[in-house]
Amino acid sequence: MKFNIWRLITIANNNKNELPINENIRVPEMMVIGPNGEQMGIKNITDALTLANYAGLDLVLMNGNSTPAVAKIMDYNKYKYERNKKLKEAQKNQRAANKDVKEYRLSVNIDVHDFDTRVKNARDYLIKGHKVKGFLRFKGRSITHPELGQEVLMRFAEALSEDSVIETQPKLEGKQMFMLLAPKKDK
Repeated sequence: MKFNIWRLITIANNNKNELPINENIRVPEMMVIGPNGEQMGIKNITDALTLANYAGLDLVLMNGNSTPAVAKIMDYNKYKYERNKKLKEAQKNQRAANKDVKEYRLSVNIDVHDFDTRVKNARDYLIKGHKVKGFLRFKGRSITHPELGQEVLMRFAEALSEDSVIETQPKLEGKQMFMLLAPKKDK
C-alpha cells in the first residue's frame, strides 16, 4: 500500500477555521475578485491560479457554497493575521463588558484576621471594576440567629464603603445569606 506523504500532511494541517487556498480548492469554476476588490469574472481554477501566481498572492475560496463559488486573490497570511487580531480585540472588549462577580465566603464567627484579608482582597477587585458578592452559609443551629449573619455582612460592606456601594441588601435564601457590592462610579 502506497501513501502520498504530502496528502497526509495537508490533511493533518487542515484546520476547520482555515479557508481552502490555491491547490486545495476543489471547485472547477468560480467568481474571482481581484486584490483591489474588483470583479474579474467567472474563471476556471487553472486561470484563477495563474492570475494569483502572476500577482504573487494566494487564491482563497471565500464562499464555496454559492453559485458560482467566490474566490479572492489576496495575501492569505496577512488576512489570517488581521482576522485573529480582530477576534482577540473582540474577546478583550467582551471581557471588559462582562465584569466578573467575585465571591467571598464569610462565616458568623469569622476571625478578625480572616475578615481583614477578605476585605483587602475584595477592595482590590472593586478597584479593578468588578462586583463583589459577600455570602455566608449558616451551619447547624446558627440559622436561628440570622441577625448575626446580617451583622457580619454589614460590617463587610462598611469596611468597603470607600470603594463600593451596596447593590443588594443582605438577603436570606435557604441556609445562605448574601449581599452584592458594586464599585463606586465617581472614581
